[in-house]
Amino acid sequence: MLTVTLPDGSNREYEQPVSVAEIAHSIGPGLAKAALAGRVDDRLVDTSHIVETDARVAIVTERDSDGVEVLRHSCAHLMAQAVQRLFPEAQVTIGPVIDDGFFYDFAYSRPFTPEDLGAIEQTMAEIVKEDLGVERQLLERDEAVKLFREMGEHYKVEIIESIPSDEPLSFYRQGEFIDLCRGPHVPSTGKFKAFKLTSVAGAYWRGDSNREMLQRIYGTAWPNAKELRLHLQRIEEAEKRDHRKLGRQLDLFHFQEEAPGMAFWHPKGWTVYQVIQSYMKKVQDEHGYLEINTPQLVDFSLWEKSGHAAKFSEEMFTVESDNRQYAIKPMNCPCHVQVFNQGVKSYRDLPMRLAEFGSCHRYEPSGSMHGLMRVRNFVQDDGHIFCTEEQIQSEVAEFMELLFRVYRDFGFDDVLLRLSTRPEKRVGSDELWDRAEDALRRALDATGREWELVPGEGAFYGPKIEYSLRDCMGRLQQCGTMQVDFFMAERLGAQYVDEDNSRKHPVMLHRAALGSFERFIGVLIEHYGGAMPTWLAPVQAVVMNITDNQAPYCRKVEESLKNKGFRVDSDLRNEKIGFKIREHTIQKTPYLLVAGDREAQAGTVSVRKRGGEDLGTMTLDAFCGHLSADVAEYGRAGSDGALRQTGT
Repeated sequence: MLTVTLPDGSNREYEQPVSVAEIAHSIGPGLAKAALAGRVDDRLVDTSHIVETDARVAIVTERDSDGVEVLRHSCAHLMAQAVQRLFPEAQVTIGPVIDDGFFYDFAYSRPFTPEDLGAIEQTMAEIVKEDLGVERQLLERDEAVKLFREMGEHYKVEIIESIPSDEPLSFYRQGEFIDLCRGPHVPSTGKFKAFKLTSVAGAYWRGDSNREMLQRIYGTAWPNAKELRLHLQRIEEAEKRDHRKLGRQLDLFHFQEEAPGMAFWHPKGWTVYQVIQSYMKKVQDEHGYLEINTPQLVDFSLWEKSGHAAKFSEEMFTVESDNRQYAIKPMNCPCHVQVFNQGVKSYRDLPMRLAEFGSCHRYEPSGSMHGLMRVRNFVQDDGHIFCTEEQIQSEVAEFMELLFRVYRDFGFDDVLLRLSTRPEKRVGSDELWDRAEDALRRALDATGREWELVPGEGAFYGPKIEYSLRDCMGRLQQCGTMQVDFFMAERLGAQYVDEDNSRKHPVMLHRAALGSFERFIGVLIEHYGGAMPTWLAPVQAVVMNITDNQAPYCRKVEESLKNKGFRVDSDLRNEKIGFKIREHTIQKTPYLLVAGDREAQAGTVSVRKRGGEDLGTMTLDAFCGHLSADVAEYGRAGSDGALRQTGT
């Protein structure tokens, strides 16, 4: 007898080996119809998979996140089949699942057009109606190479030949279409209910800019039409909030070919940048960090000693001078160790918290750069804590107090925490890893927040916590990190004198709250739709006259507000007041102050908020009090919360 344990703890017995589909049918015909895949002892499998021994089995449907991923993975094959029905000469290459969708790269003689996408979608719908069975097959390597070579799929042949000889080769066939794939897949093409092809882009074969350019078709698939519609609405909203578009519209920054991947900050954008940096400096000062600054060019030998050259040399910019090779620093950590190494350090000096707004350069392939989100030059709110093993937990807890305060002030309360533990290849003893991982677990538990365990994904030098923010569109943006490092301090000779006069290597904690300033500002722009909370807005208020008679008074109001530390402009152009209000509303200025003859005589201003709310007439002192209170709210939910949520 074969015993299957279901997720609710109940058992079912079968007299012989049984497929996942048969198990689902024995539970109920409704579940059998809904089954997309199965999970057997935590391994995701096809519904055709045969369970031969006692096992834990779960039936995966569209209600499960795994089920949605299987749908998307299978929909990529559906799209590829449709492409080859319409364009038989197109070669299919690689097509994985991505966030909220999938893509496939194709080699074809001409660019795909929007009309082609519509035809491909229509053919996909026809294949769904055919309800073709999806079958998994195993082929020998030589047999597979012969098959795809005869099909004219030389990209597939290259992939197959690059797979290690000891790995099994599995293929999935649906009708006339077959592709190399690990799976699992839906049992038939009739399972698809809602999908959409979204765009076409260029992509180098295997990401190598020296290889040929292919065409990448993106798509998305969802369990039902309602979820697809909501997703497409989110995409439309994301396009409106695209930080590159808003960066131009709001005159914040630009990029140009003469400095690829490096931002040119305009006065307004640089103001936002400096406000954030000033804020982070204040917070770090309050938490005992010592700010330092380290060189941009450092002899390449330091990067060899630290181990970065072996791992990141292809991402490093180098330059030669005086018969020496230098690297433009891609990160700050080795330089922070050099600061720690100056002078003898005692256990009484620990923890030592060093912070730097360090400018770093990394080579990113041209095809991967994306506005501020992925650049070649960026500044981090970088910090390194040198401490003892016993201090790890308390230092991590202290950092998380700082981090949650920072995120809350920027308007983010939904933070996803992930703990990545020891990988297979690592330095340090298991006992040391046990202590470090336990310290991070305790610090995470102490927050009272839920967190995820990601086994085996830690760095080779220590475990790490990653902090991801959920923006207003539900997207996760990984920003902060806390990494425990047993390796670098020792490798670069950092030591302290312990209580018993012995020399020991400190533990090094790598930490950042915002990560890259550039990327974080991009996240902020899209989260707020460019309508920054008042404390971050490059211009917090604009004073506008109705006629030239009020120009002297408006200048006086502007000067008075500036003297109180507010960022204020005046607009004294000979334009209608309605035109000015519309223009500064488009520029998303938080407060619009209007002065006519009555206001100038009474020493008041008429106050409007960018969302259109009329706050009435105020004395200058009353407005200063209102503006001060708004600034003090930072980005937390307050009187302006609804405005920030809509980004209008």
